[in-house]
This record gives sequence, structure tokens and C-alpha cells, in this order.
Amino acid sequence: MVDAARRGTGTEGVKGGVGITALLVAAARAIETDRHDSLARDDYAEHFVRAAPASAAWPVRLHEVPEGDLNPLWGRFARYFGLRTKVLDDFLLRSAHAGAHQVVLLGAGLDTRAFRLDWPPGCVVFEIDREGVLAFKHDVLDGLATTRKAARVPVPTDLRADWVGALTGAGFDASAPSVWLAEGLLFYLPAAAETYLIDTVDRLSPGGSALAFEVKLEKDLLAYRDSPIYTSTKHQIGIDLLSLFDGGPRPDSAGRLTGKGWSTSVHTPFDFTRRHGRGPLPEQNDALAGNRWVFANRPRT
Repeated sequence: MVDAARRGTGTEGVKGGVGITALLVAAARAIETDRHDSLARDDYAEHFVRAAPASAAWPVRLHEVPEGDLNPLWGRFARYFGLRTKVLDDFLLRSAHAGAHQVVLLGAGLDTRAFRLDWPPGCVVFEIDREGVLAFKHDVLDGLATTRKAARVPVPTDLRADWVGALTGAGFDASAPSVWLAEGLLFYLPAAAETYLIDTVDRLSPGGSALAFEVKLEKDLLAYRDSPIYTSTKHQIGIDLLSLFDGGPRPDSAGRLTGKGWSTSVHTPFDFTRRHGRGPLPEQNDALAGNRWVFANRPRT
């Protein structure tokens, strides 16, 4: 747990840069929770949004959004995050029920899966993120009535530092099957850092382990700089996502895992929109067109 000495850092961890995108996702999850046809529920999300000055005025209900679902940010983009949450929730729970009882959230942000998902007995959720982000999360959750549904172990460290040492020091067992999640993370990392992360997960994952992550395939992100998703995010809440994403060539991480013996599948978000009957569909000048969700499983030997 993050001890009392680490608390009280206020909102420093979510004031700007990648940290504030955690608030964007929290607001999207709050709006999704409020929908009559919600794909995923996160009753804690709105409290994070309200607790940070940077996001206190953002909507957390669809009726608070000008234009409703026609708003590119709080309509279509928020629904994307709701769909992503549903799909990744399902993957994590399937993997846990199959025996991967260690859950590692890489760049956990304001994730509350340890509280809101019905985990099988014996699951441990490790949350890796910067100290300031986890401290902010603790400050908010400590003021709410919460019930953990799995053991929860925050790991306050930067993924650019020795996060493996911090994770193992927090009790992670590299000999036991794990399910790993890099949700909305790899966009921000240089290619070498992504490859290191993938190789490290491979090294720490025995048979029966699983991994889900999100990537972008565009060779030129700036080709979509006028996409409504990017422009509305910048103009409505001041987050310039394109300035935060790493603009270099991306590695083929799915192919790399396949070469290491993992079984991988790659999907567009639109695949799941059609499956669930809710979510974004392709449109012109679409910033989501290059997004892919990758699911990988290491067979038991």
C-alpha cells in the first residue's frame, strides 16, 4: 500500500501530460456508467474527475454534454473508452478464471478493477504507476465506501525505472501465471521502451499467462491531426493527444510475441462494436482507424 507519507500529494500526479489523460478516461467511464445501455460500470470514476481541479468542470453524465452523443469527445470518443473497458474487463476475468491469478496493470492510472470486478478467489491485482498518480487515487478512494474484490497491491514506480524490481519486491511471483494489461499505454512510449516491456512480460510469464495491449498502426499520426476526436479533445479540455504520443515508427509487438510462442489475435475496436451492438463505427478522417487491440496467451507446457 502507499503509506501515509506518500499521500497528501494532492493532484500533482494528474495535473498535466500523460497523467491528465487518466482523468479523461475516468470521465469517459463515468459517462458510460450513466448510460441506459452501459457496456461497463465504474461507480468510482466520477469521484476522480470531481476531485481534480483540472477536470472538476468536465461532464460525468451524458445529459451534461452539449450535443450528447454527437459531441466527438464526450460522445464518440467516450463511448470508445467504454467499449475498451468492457472488452478488457472480459479478457482479464477470462484469464483469471483460467488460472492467471496475478493481474498486473501496467500504467494503471485511475483503474478500479480491483474494486469493481468479480474476481475468482486468490487473485492479486498489482497496479504499477507513478507515485503521484497512485497517491491521488488513494486520496480519493479513502474518502469513499469501497470494497476490494481482490487483493490490491499498488506499485509506485515509473515504467522508465526498475519497475521489475519494484514489482517483485511487492510480492509478484514470476513462476506463477499472470495476466498483464497495458491499456492506453504504449502510444506514449518510444519503440525501444515498448519492445523492452513486451520482452520483459515474456520473460516473467510462464505457461498459462496472458497479455492484452493497445497499439496504433499509423505511420504518420499527424495525418489525422484534423480528426474530430483530436481537435475536440484539444479545444474542449486542452489535451493535445498528438503532442503526447510518441511519433516514431512502432514495433510489431504482436508479431514479436507470436515469434516467442504466444498465441495472438489482433482486432479493431469496430470488431467489438459490431459484436456488442454499441460503440464507434468507422468514419471519415478517423483517429481510431489505426487502433488495434491485441490479445496474447502463452500456452501451458
